[in-house]
Amino acid sequence: MTATFIKGTKIAEEVKREIAADVETLKARGIQPGLAVVLVGDDAASSAYVNMKARSCEQLGIYSRKLTIPSAVTTEQLLAEVRKLDEDEAIDGILVQLPLPKHVNKHAILEAVDPRKDVDGFHSANLGSLVLGHETLVACTPLGVMELLHRSNVKIEGANAVVLGRSDDVGKPQALLLMHANATVTICHSRTRNLAEITRRADIIVAAIGKTALVTRDWVKPGAVVIDVGTNKVSDRSEVRRLFGDDEARLKDFDKRGYIWVGDVDERSVQEVASMITPVPGGVGPMTIATLMKNTVKAARMRRGL
Repeated sequence: MTATFIKGTKIAEEVKREIAADVETLKARGIQPGLAVVLVGDDAASSAYVNMKARSCEQLGIYSRKLTIPSAVTTEQLLAEVRKLDEDEAIDGILVQLPLPKHVNKHAILEAVDPRKDVDGFHSANLGSLVLGHETLVACTPLGVMELLHRSNVKIEGANAVVLGRSDDVGKPQALLLMHANATVTICHSRTRNLAEITRRADIIVAAIGKTALVTRDWVKPGAVVIDVGTNKVSDRSEVRRLFGDDEARLKDFDKRGYIWVGDVDERSVQEVASMITPVPGGVGPMTIATLMKNTVKAARMRRGL
């Protein structure tokens, strides 16, 4: 068996076309959804992510605003900026790009975002609503994973699903979304005993544990669907060869940049047993951005009772 790739880039483009049409409908009613992204400091990776989000907004007709704030900002100063956005009627969605500097109280900042504008789905009010199964704004990555599964016609109801990772932004909401879709869910993490034994029983595996190529073929039941949320930077050419052999595209990419992004799944070996797998890059990542756009439009509608 050779797994079929779930092409997140292609599915994300389909979703974006639907969002663009929705935005046009809102504009015809005098409403332009607006997204504000708060970037603290000059981290290159964070800046690149923010720019990608801004380009997506422009592509879809969503108003975007980028606030770049020096890394020396205090928690109180950043709170003041967030509160201004809470009160700004032109802004429907607020995203605080993580990570924040260590001296800034991340919890206080995320809790200061108006839950109605919390397009990242990190506010405790939105997480609580997700637990209860109420309509709410949900974290973009796990919601994007569900979109990938649905649009790939993966049967979730009744499936045994294993989520590797218990983070607040991916693992926990992912487990809840799968449970609400009537899967039987097991959450695993770094302290789980007999990890491979548990994953081998899964029909669906969502790997979001942050360890390069942790999930190998002997962890996967034949025919399982494997979603790889991991984004791990590999800067050693010998490690690239170990993971991908003589894959010319991967080696060329590495030689060009000096590193490549690799997931939590050993793609080459797992492909031999899984029925479907998401690639890294080009799998979950594009869907995360598309879902952020979708959440922004949803927030615009919810705020106006539409």
